[in-house]
Amino acid sequence: MLISELEARLTPEARAWVADQADQADQTDQAGGWEAAFTAARRRVGAGAAEPARVLLLHAARPDADTVARLYHQGDAAERRAVLLALPHLPYLEAAALPLVEDALRTNDARLVAAAVGPYAARHLDQHLWRHAVLKCVFVDVPLDAVASLDDRADPELVRMLADYAAERTAAGRPVPDDVRRLMEP
Repeated sequence: MLISELEARLTPEARAWVADQADQADQTDQAGGWEAAFTAARRRVGAGAAEPARVLLLHAARPDADTVARLYHQGDAAERRAVLLALPHLPYLEAAALPLVEDALRTNDARLVAAAVGPYAARHLDQHLWRHAVLKCVFVDVPLDAVASLDDRADPELVRMLADYAAERTAAGRPVPDDVRRLMEP
């Protein structure tokens, strides 16, 4: 998601608050202010705007990999999701935040898994881990539309894995998700 799209999801008041916090992050090397704003975003801008506000704060603050990891590990599920969604907007981290994606993919929280399979994972997960991320989506009912670069990265091995999954589901008399069937079609 583009920064302009995130900004558009905020009310004018929330946008002004984020801009003020981002300006403060730019003007000082002290992390306390913007990090406190990151955790307080829900109280300041409301639940619906907290996620884009947090992503915008991370983008503006340009934190190092250790700070991003600390925010992720100390955060609640909503804060962790915001960190994951911010990763494509922090390209200078390169693959340094990959352990956060891997951690999210070990959870059974569909919201975290969906955030973890975005553009950052598409760029940095090796093919083996990426295939397993796609399967994790299937197992926790995350629509495959959430997987960035799915059509570009899908390969015969992924199709085989999904076919095995579909065969198991069919043998057990359980439905196979439509998006799995779509990916298996030639």
